[in-house]
Amino acid sequence: MEEQAIQEQIEEIEYIASDELQVGAIERYLQELPDTLIRFGVRVLLALVVFFVGVQLIKLIRRILRKSFERRNVDIGVTRFLDSCVKAVLYILLLFMIASSFGLDATSVVALVGSAGVAIGLAVQGSLSNFAGGVLILLLHPFKTGDYIRDGVGNEGTVEEVQLFYTRLITPDRHMVVVPNGTLANGNILNMSTVDNRRMNIKVGISYDADIRKAKEVLQQVLEQDPGVLQDQEKIVFVDELADSSVILNLRCYSSNEIFWETKWRLTENVKYALDEAGISIPFPQMDVHM
Repeated sequence: MEEQAIQEQIEEIEYIASDELQVGAIERYLQELPDTLIRFGVRVLLALVVFFVGVQLIKLIRRILRKSFERRNVDIGVTRFLDSCVKAVLYILLLFMIASSFGLDATSVVALVGSAGVAIGLAVQGSLSNFAGGVLILLLHPFKTGDYIRDGVGNEGTVEEVQLFYTRLITPDRHMVVVPNGTLANGNILNMSTVDNRRMNIKVGISYDADIRKAKEVLQQVLEQDPGVLQDQEKIVFVDELADSSVILNLRCYSSNEIFWETKWRLTENVKYALDEAGISIPFPQMDVHM
């Protein structure tokens, strides 16, 4: 009985001691909490200051690079592409610096990002292909900003900007077409701005009863009188096709790139007026039925 009483006293003493230790730990935590919060708040404040200062430095560096490229007459597409790359890299470095100030091991993060990069790379192969295509476009210069191009799938327009993954085209009717760089780098590209002059073909159908020679003379005069047609280049009217309902004549001539479309539109309109004045009809599709 005495041993049991002694054991109970020992257990009671240990319980009281453990309670006192817990109370002491809580008291120490509460005493240290203000200092901990102050240190954390100061660290957050410094991180915000570093972030805002870093953002301003990044803007300054990008501005200096852009001015440097402008002085060297670097293509605007290359300038925008490199500016995007520099911006992405500098922001990543800034975030790593801020994370390191909170005790984050940069080496572990780099290793984690590297291992995850393989899996991410397999998942976004198309985007990586577009990125590589953008690099090839800027290195090989198949076109530049301001060129009028047509790709292998029929997209065409004026190049507005070559970005990291996509190229933006503005169509003649002022629509924006976003084309993946991988498609442009691996497909056929028709660049219509590499030379100063551009050939146009305007097709018009006349009746089978009409005088072809007279129609050709009338249309030839239209070409010779138009101010947008280059008179020192080939300009010819010829029979292009004997269609079901009409004889197709083709007006072929050259115009400068700057006024190509307005010249083509004006010529198309003047062709109609000239044929009407000459009494040459443009027939509707028709079918002869013999009974």
